[in-house]
Amino acid sequence: MSRAPCVRFGNAKRAADLKLYLEDPDNFETLSVVFNRSSRFGRLQGIKCAIAGKNLYIRFTCSTGDAMGMNMVSKGVQNVLDFLQTDFPDMDVIGISGNYCSDKKPAAVNWIEGRGKSVVCEATIKGDVVRKVLKTSVESLVELNMLKNLTGSAMAGALGGFNAHASNIVAAIYIATGQDPAQNVESSHCITMMEAINDGKDLHVSVTMPSIEVGTVGGGTQLASQSACLNLLGVKGASKETPGANSRMLAAIVASAVLAGELSLMSAIAAGQLVKSHMKYNRSTKDVSKASS
Repeated sequence: MSRAPCVRFGNAKRAADLKLYLEDPDNFETLSVVFNRSSRFGRLQGIKCAIAGKNLYIRFTCSTGDAMGMNMVSKGVQNVLDFLQTDFPDMDVIGISGNYCSDKKPAAVNWIEGRGKSVVCEATIKGDVVRKVLKTSVESLVELNMLKNLTGSAMAGALGGFNAHASNIVAAIYIATGQDPAQNVESSHCITMMEAINDGKDLHVSVTMPSIEVGTVGGGTQLASQSACLNLLGVKGASKETPGANSRMLAAIVASAVLAGELSLMSAIAAGQLVKSHMKYNRSTKDVSKASS
């Protein structure tokens, strides 16, 4: 998890001085000790800085065990900022979050650097299954994926949106398991890839999701229904054997569900069934008639 405060100095040189200090490997151990005091599980992993004039944005990243970890990383960052005031008394802390984190907003930094869990999920679908179950062809799926998810998204200037509908699945699982639904913004960053393999007979499909932000302890995970869902998935609470294992498994489940959803929707579109399926299974007409009567 990451948190990036914004600090300001009287001039750009002083901002650069702090940047050099923070990114010096010789200082990392000292900063880690200060950061790690805030939690049993929060462990500083790295610091990356960006200067804008005399302002410095400091992106702290840390491991957070089975928690999503926003509060954990924020406490560690506050410890470091307090520590830095001794050697940099002219540092003015503008805000503990300067949006270089970046939370609940589409941002290239999360797409490139990752935030939360970074997951790649893949599957090989036999050609017979593509034809008989998905009612399309390997060739049609590969072409549609290239022109829709890759080229079409590029034409639209998409940021992390090189997929069919990853956010639908992410939002549903987040609500069901007590995650922060607003973090669907960056958590549904996803690129879907499809390729014909085995001499064009079979389909290789994958989803790459660099910023899935999930936890299995804290927050909404403690609500009764959400706790039950986590228990059903076998990831409820903190892993006693390997801290962080449950949250990593939940992230893998999210990516697996997204892959299944991508395969389903893309097949419906390739087969020309999307509108027909909505008309057949949409219950709005029935519900509206009941309400009016």
